[in-house]
Amino acid sequence: MLHYGDWLSQWNARTPLAEAIYEPETGRRFTYAHLYARVNRLVHALQAAGVKRGDRVAVLAQNCAEQFECLFACLKLGAIHVPYNWRLSSFELQDVNRDAAPAVLLCDAEFAETAHALTAGRTVQFGGAYESWLETQPAGEPTVTPSSMEDIAIILYTSGTTGRPKGAMLPVRQLIFNSIQTDLAVGLGAEDSTLVFLPLFHTGGLNCLATPLFHRGGRVMLLKKFDPDRVCQLTQDEHITAHMGVPTTFESVAASPLFHKTDFSSVRFMLVGGAPCPLQLLETYKARGLSFRQGFGMTEVGPNDFSLPPDRVFEKMGSIGLTNAYLSARLVDDQGHDVPVGDVGELVLSGPVVCAGYFRNDAATASALRDGWFYTGDLARRDAEGFYFIVDRKKDMFISGGENVYPAEVEAVLLLRPEIAECAVLGIPDQKWGEVGRAVVVVKPGHTLSEETLLGHCKQRLARYKVPKDVVFTAALPRNPTGKIVKPKLKELFGK
Repeated sequence: MLHYGDWLSQWNARTPLAEAIYEPETGRRFTYAHLYARVNRLVHALQAAGVKRGDRVAVLAQNCAEQFECLFACLKLGAIHVPYNWRLSSFELQDVNRDAAPAVLLCDAEFAETAHALTAGRTVQFGGAYESWLETQPAGEPTVTPSSMEDIAIILYTSGTTGRPKGAMLPVRQLIFNSIQTDLAVGLGAEDSTLVFLPLFHTGGLNCLATPLFHRGGRVMLLKKFDPDRVCQLTQDEHITAHMGVPTTFESVAASPLFHKTDFSSVRFMLVGGAPCPLQLLETYKARGLSFRQGFGMTEVGPNDFSLPPDRVFEKMGSIGLTNAYLSARLVDDQGHDVPVGDVGELVLSGPVVCAGYFRNDAATASALRDGWFYTGDLARRDAEGFYFIVDRKKDMFISGGENVYPAEVEAVLLLRPEIAECAVLGIPDQKWGEVGRAVVVVKPGHTLSEETLLGHCKQRLARYKVPKDVVFTAALPRNPTGKIVKPKLKELFGK
């Protein structure tokens, strides 16, 4: 019987000496044969600890090879890998841990105290205890029941930018079809490599390029934290072929003193998501012979759902591109009816890359999954050629004088000003219009920009009702670990 979750057996048989994982900070390198043996030992260890199919195995640790050992052991055993967001407070982690109820919690030394406080169950710390645990087990194939496409492989708790975190259940089929979609979009090969610095508790770090590369027999390098100088140096020294990041990380790399000295000739493509890529950033990388493939996805679907070919980036500025293979998309109104081309509607998605719902949360599952479609909460429009443009989050939209205002549309206009590093637009109460816009702006070091100049810029490019009423200048915007602006915190700070 075919075991859909046992990827490593294939690469151990085909290319056992190929490098699977490299940790630059520790110097550890893992071939596929080495990783395969360690994962088998971990499966035996988990079985000896009483872990069964469907049980959760949680991880509280920064990026490290052991996280992938846990993932592949769970895929093989039929257990569920649950990486915790280590940036959460102890109170927030307790809430997530109660929901996940893991049979075993693995951790690194930095979070050992927190991990032991979270659970009275089995806790194993990476390092000596974990290595001793593995050494007592055989490296041979364990006896397991082969996984099916619908088995839950991972539970990822959403970042919580809009409320209490929910555990998105990602089945084996999502990992497989996301890998296939990524391969079809960019042509992954076993010779490809990527540098992962986004945290592995987030789909951007885990599933944008890492799991697709493991599916293809490629190489994954892990950094515990983002360091633009290190990114430049490792790209050159390790001949990285593919990068994934958000606009803020690519801006930091471009600002590194090493950026113009680095040999980027090995890089085949760069994926960017999380927010539209500013024109100035595109041009900066183009001058170095590098181009972006703008994409779009989310924890619950994909995450590689849309892709904008590099040769259409400037022509289709602001677009997330076309749907990738094995994904259907529609734009619907509040009654679920399709909207005409060019009109704004809620983006709904269907296909084998859609999650199985939210763990122990039937209400959230029923709200998001309706009649075979996942309702994203994102507002978008589609042009006549089928290219999609994200307009805003449905719940971020505000109404000014009876007109819908989409903050993302206004933010895109603001970012045309070269003095602006980052910005966000909020709807704030107004006695006359109901709500009006407020622009919160971070100006680049060494630049100046007045409210009058900025509002004049907006008036030349936006309908009157879309122009912010005022501007607040600040040193930084509140962001979550993946670089996304935390709108509730933004409203708390600047929405009064």
